[in-house]
Amino acid sequence: MAVAAQDRQGLISASQQKQSVGWTLASLSLATLLSSLGTSIASVGLPSLMQTFGASFQAVQWVVLAYLLAITTLIVSAGRLADMFGRRPLLLGGIALFTSASVLCGLAPTLWLLIAARAVQGLGAALMMALTLAFVAETVSKERTGSAMGLLGAMSAIGTTLGPSLGGLLIAGLGWRAIFLVNVPLGLMTFALAWRALPAGNKSAQAAQGKFDAIGTVLLTVTLAAYALAMTLGRGHFGVLNIGLLAATALGIGLFAIAQKRVKNPLVQLASFRDPRLSASLVMSLIVATVMMATLVVAPFYLSRGLGLDAAMVGVVLSTGPLVSTLSALLAGRLSDRFGAHRMMVAGLTTLATGTFLLSLAMTKLGIASYVIPIMVTCFGYALFQTSSNAAVMSGVGAGERGVISGVLNLSRNLGLVTGASLMGAIFAVASNGARQGTGQDVLSSAAARGMQVTFETATALALAALLLALFSLRFAGRTQPGIA
Repeated sequence: MAVAAQDRQGLISASQQKQSVGWTLASLSLATLLSSLGTSIASVGLPSLMQTFGASFQAVQWVVLAYLLAITTLIVSAGRLADMFGRRPLLLGGIALFTSASVLCGLAPTLWLLIAARAVQGLGAALMMALTLAFVAETVSKERTGSAMGLLGAMSAIGTTLGPSLGGLLIAGLGWRAIFLVNVPLGLMTFALAWRALPAGNKSAQAAQGKFDAIGTVLLTVTLAAYALAMTLGRGHFGVLNIGLLAATALGIGLFAIAQKRVKNPLVQLASFRDPRLSASLVMSLIVATVMMATLVVAPFYLSRGLGLDAAMVGVVLSTGPLVSTLSALLAGRLSDRFGAHRMMVAGLTTLATGTFLLSLAMTKLGIASYVIPIMVTCFGYALFQTSSNAAVMSGVGAGERGVISGVLNLSRNLGLVTGASLMGAIFAVASNGARQGTGQDVLSSAAARGMQVTFETATALALAALLLALFSLRFAGRTQPGIA
């Protein structure tokens, strides 16, 4: 009787624990959806903002840039603060800040107040992005980490896919303010669920005893801001200002490394990067994000100029990639759990390189199929890599560094997106202009096809470089290095 009662109690406890993990993942999924939706939904409103405020494109683009810059510059600091003071209060604070800033965005009377509110919204998004991966590593068993990462990847892809279409509907029906105010009920629901579901007591005792590295934070923030501005100002045309900002970035990196060696409680434990698996994963994430940004920057021009599609059809075809990423993420998580994260990283990068090579062929005679089939291969490879990479990194990080490593992982991705927007856009522009001789639709088509070829030849070379790194890191998959538990 006693044994049976104990068995029943154990089953009830296991069921309650599983239900608790499910609610936690639901709250983390909504937080991921919010941050990705905040990135994608604003872009569709730029024409309306230009008309409303009588501003230039260069001015209204800061509505998007302010959000991205805030995330890029603050995400590592957000992770470190969470390691020190607890991930639950910081994530709840991030959701609350994002939601409050969404109200300010929707009510902003001037463009520059809107831009300032978007920067605050980006700070909230940085907290959410830095901590969702850390919470997964803490609450989900290693055997199911891949599936959980796949769920978050799917939600991120849904947010990216949903943003433009939802934003267009809201602007058409309610005006541009609605694209920001729609985040308010979503944010309140996410906060309520996170308040109920997120586990407490996740503060690292070792990290909590140390002081926050203010000097390192300032140096890293300024350095990242300089790099992001160097990649975004001039819209792909490098000038003296861009070169100066890159020089400031190099100086900032050196000063930051020196500062981290001298302080007792550094923002980032540089010894962690001696692990070749971690360092390789961060570099691979940056490279892959750079490659994937090419599909967002270059594809619209290829579809409209190379294939002659109208705007509506371009939008439909472009949705193929995010849709495949969304559907593939959950499968990628299961594959990662079953066959191992490192092996699936290699498989993902191999598939990604195959897809970009097919895109580089730019066979316009095949019509829409010349884009849709390769992009499906590319996005499946991307989903497989992204999910496996997150699982491999976060399942091996010690409890005291989960926040900051999660922040660094997201940072590498954001830097790749910023780099890709500038680098891939510039390559496409140069290759297209070099192939354009004369005027007319046929000339535009051939120029777009040539630009597509050169851009994705470069992307394929980058993907193969990431694949070599993955094969290198696979040698260390079974070893334990300093800084990785």
